[in-house]
Amino acid sequence: WYMHPSGQIPAYEFAFDDVNPPVHAWACWRVYKMTAPRGQRDRAFLARTFMKLLLNFTWWVNRKDPEGNNVFAGGFLGLDNIGVFDRSRPLPTGGHLQQADGTAWMAFYCGTMLSMALELADGDPAYEDIATKFFEHFVAIIDAINTVGGTGLWDERDGFYYDQLHVDARTEPLRVRSLVGVVPLIACEILEESTLDRLPDFKARLEWFVANRPDVACHIIGPEAGAHRHRLLAIPDADRLRRSLAYLLDESEFLSDFGVRSVSKVHKDRPFVFHAAGQEYRVDYTPGESTTAMFGGNSNWRGPIWLPLNYLIIEALERYHHFYGDSFTVECPVRSGRQRTLAEAAQELRRRLSSLVLPDAQGLVPALRGDRLFATDPAFAELMLFHEHFHADTGRGLGSSHQTGWTSLLAPLLAGTIRGTLRPDSDHARECSVR
Repeated sequence: WYMHPSGQIPAYEFAFDDVNPPVHAWACWRVYKMTAPRGQRDRAFLARTFMKLLLNFTWWVNRKDPEGNNVFAGGFLGLDNIGVFDRSRPLPTGGHLQQADGTAWMAFYCGTMLSMALELADGDPAYEDIATKFFEHFVAIIDAINTVGGTGLWDERDGFYYDQLHVDARTEPLRVRSLVGVVPLIACEILEESTLDRLPDFKARLEWFVANRPDVACHIIGPEAGAHRHRLLAIPDADRLRRSLAYLLDESEFLSDFGVRSVSKVHKDRPFVFHAAGQEYRVDYTPGESTTAMFGGNSNWRGPIWLPLNYLIIEALERYHHFYGDSFTVECPVRSGRQRTLAEAAQELRRRLSSLVLPDAQGLVPALRGDRLFATDPAFAELMLFHEHFHADTGRGLGSSHQTGWTSLLAPLLAGTIRGTLRPDSDHARECSVR
């Protein structure tokens, strides 16, 4: 209802022409799977939403890939002040940004559309053609973010993905360790062997692609690397995933007692500083309220905990575990001496996020520390506010207190924490993969 005939979806009521991360396909796919058991789901709903999403995906490709090389821009993309510049405005340096998160969001979009197309193709072979398109496009974006200009948006020195400033023929990485460089981790999908066996035309095209396009097919992680006869489509290979997780699971970097910070704590003592046109631009670690006027100053992505990306990170870790199995372990937290599977790392993130709204040792709920009435009055003891984001060091709720959209993700996180079980062969892990 709100889509322009061109395929653009408005961002919000005060700036229709801005863009938010393209998570609409993920939302439709999740709603489809949540509302009924397999075999009883509303395929008409999936097909109708898929057709509209095709228009929006095409709009993104035509409007947000400035050089036509599968490296995308997009502006602020919902992360407000996370960048050293306001990414929705002309840059003080001229040129444009090659955005790690914009490119990764499009890979994520591709992967979800591939999942939807394969589901629809199991019953209507006509969808196998469009599934092939999304498979090939997904691989092309993976190749671009990892190889354009030599190493793509990956920084081999740091072992992290960064935005790159592109001016004339020069590129410069903007080494801010933030969720911008974490979003590439969530772009991962699994092609299960059983799915390929049910779709012989798609399987034949995939095998032709692997045999005839070795230049880009090298990014398809084959069955020999996993615990099953599946294939993994993901932006990071195993080595880059491991190096990125070394930041994500480090309590002196991203990992807070309450989840994943939006900007690494390393920038508390080492702020990122950039000079352009006689001005200084900087990013500091700011775990609570914003200290800048960017985007009105009432929203802060330079440290606090935000539920939506934390949730997608957990889902991604579950998918990686479903592919790699128990043999892929990481130290979690870093320097703890404890090796954990990726499923266990996901469960640890779930536990930390859940602690935002569970009483601590003193009987106080961290998220309510800033509201005396809700924190201490027995009449309000069973009531909960839905804060927009949370202080990264104390867990205190910040921003609006009625953000029942993404902050309600605490409900499934709490359910998973209470359940306390996540097996690699669980229905939830399989639901996170492409079937």
